Amino acid sequence: MKWINSVFLLFISIVISLVLFYWLSGIDSAFEADQSCHALLKNYLDRSGDYGCDHDTETHQWILYEKQSESNPADIIKKFRYRFL
Repeated sequence: MKWINSVFLLFISIVISLVLFYWLSGIDSAFEADQSCHALLKNYLDRSGDYGCDHDTETHQWILYEKQSESNPADIIKKFRYRFL
């Protein structure tokens, strides 16, 4: 029984650590994520292609992408995840 409790506590500790890491690694606000996306977008403007930043409200992130032709989906270059609560 003592072994099962130790394994359970280890599992809970790992889960809590991962949740805290995920929460603390995000950008503080949507505004800061927007500014980061548009700052990086300036580096891509001199290349050929159509680049842009878009806000995804379902996943709480800004996305830097490169547009493709009408029949192909856009290529995602970088995601800027922010904390929403």
